[in-house]
Amino acid sequence: MTLRIFGDRISGNCLKVKWTAERLRLTHEWVETSVLRGETRTPEFLALNPAGQVPTVVLSDGRVLAQSNAIMLHLAEGSALIPTDAYDRARMLEWLFWEQYSHEPYVAVARFQLTYLGQPRESLDAKLFEKGHAALARLETQLSATPFLIGERLTLADIALVAYTRVAHEGGFDLAAYPAVQAWIVRMEYALNIR
Repeated sequence: MTLRIFGDRISGNCLKVKWTAERLRLTHEWVETSVLRGETRTPEFLALNPAGQVPTVVLSDGRVLAQSNAIMLHLAEGSALIPTDAYDRARMLEWLFWEQYSHEPYVAVARFQLTYLGQPRESLDAKLFEKGHAALARLETQLSATPFLIGERLTLADIALVAYTRVAHEGGFDLAAYPAVQAWIVRMEYALNIR
């Protein structure tokens, strides 16, 4: 049985799992599962993941795992994407937790509301943009000092954060004010072979 990744291509959370599997050269099957068409709410999908969320993976041994960062960590166990130094590994985890708490809820939510639900910008809470820009500024500060989030080499932190950052403009965030972030996106797209 091969690794199966249930995901929606519009979701950065799903794409970061796909990119991790590809970076690790893991044989896998991508199962496109549209959130907008309700495909995560079918009885068949809910039997896999009762939370009705993507990404969800079925591992090669048949076990099921959900939540993007947990999946990435499992897939990358023992690889160069996870630092061997305990402190650097903790810093990578710090970025992963921060991504889900301080970045994704603003940048990704604004993108989804504007691009996929067609909401006018003025109808959205201004705090989405305020906090989204704060997250981008935090990335800019770090990436002005180091080429990747944990220094000189790419880790899961970079894969997790580039997923929604590279499409932040679709959420109304102009990246022109973040040149170090823009340069990092280019490095990441090259490293992950994405466009």
